[in-house]
Amino acid sequence: MILILQLLLALSLSLRADGYDSYQVVDCVFSSSDLSDLEYIDTFYFNKDPVIRFNSTVGEFVGFTEFGVKSAERWNKGPILQQERAQLDRYCKPNVKLDFTHVLEKTVKPKVRLTSEKQASEGRPALLMCSAYGFYPPIIDVYWLRDGKKVTSDVVSTEEMANGNWYYQVHSHLEYTPTFGENISCVVEHASSKEPIIIDWGGSFRDSDRDKIIIGASGFVLGIILSTAGFLYYKKKSPEFV
Repeated sequence: MILILQLLLALSLSLRADGYDSYQVVDCVFSSSDLSDLEYIDTFYFNKDPVIRFNSTVGEFVGFTEFGVKSAERWNKGPILQQERAQLDRYCKPNVKLDFTHVLEKTVKPKVRLTSEKQASEGRPALLMCSAYGFYPPIIDVYWLRDGKKVTSDVVSTEEMANGNWYYQVHSHLEYTPTFGENISCVVEHASSKEPIIIDWGGSFRDSDRDKIIIGASGFVLGIILSTAGFLYYKKKSPEFV
């Protein structure tokens, strides 16, 4: 499983007067764990529209309005440009490394539980629920196997739901018609575990069906034993044995 991380560190400075809103937003953005695509972005806005922006990948200021273009030309020739270019190493990298240490590298293995929500009856299918909870980060893959093959239909899953304490939960439902001897499993893949977490359903037949089969088989064997014993007793008492 490939885990894509994205972090946005923002610093906003705002000035409002007479219905006008002018503000500056500083962002540190990346989507790779090795920080190879880390960018420092400093944007000046006026009434929610960008006016001028510095991007560390571009390496200079770019204007979006007539005033912004003129300001960019002036700023790109002055000392402010060198100050902005230094912010990637001075501001972004130290803060991102702190976030990696305390947040992004933190992983908590999910607890997985497989339960029966509805038993099959009168031609209606059964329903299983696989729950993964108490995990971090939120990216997770939950799917079903039926006799070793991935199930692609009759599956309904929830989105990852936040518990409000950094941890998440997700639930997946499988609707199926039980078949004797088959094997159904719930599989969970998460960054906290090198191997997939596989929980097998202990037989596809509902408990009452298994009980009927066991009772029926036991009665059949007991009947054979009693019949054999009765036959031997009859033969022993018959005249030819006297």
